Amino acid sequence: MSKLTFPSHPLLLGFDQLERLVERTARSSADGYPPFNIEVTGEHSFRITLALAGFGEDDLSITLEGRQLVVRGQQCDAGTEDRVFLHRGIAARQFQRVFALGDGVDVARAQLSDGLLHIDLKRLEPEETVQTIRIDRK
Repeated sequence: MSKLTFPSHPLLLGFDQLERLVERTARSSADGYPPFNIEVTGEHSFRITLALAGFGEDDLSITLEGRQLVVRGQQCDAGTEDRVFLHRGIAARQFQRVFALGDGVDVARAQLSDGLLHIDLKRLEPEETVQTIRIDRK
């Protein structure tokens, strides 16, 4: 007798995309930059906060691609050609951070403040419905 894994369990029909989602999320989270927090802000709301010191609004792009929230950043180093750094510890590299959103989760707003990008998410609760399925005779 073989042990069934979660996505292949016979009572979970239509969840085959879950395994691909978990694999894709695990691959994209290998890089730890930029650091982020995810917090619950209400019964049906969440907040993602990314630490983006030195990034301005024009350096950032936030898109919703399917059910994935994609945050991209690329700083324009205008005016740094004639500057000489003895130590450069503030990251000025491009990044892409992807968050998989569940069905019914929408982006409410995004705000950049004091080097922190806050993205507020809201989960819309679906109405519970009961549907009667008719049985056809042969």
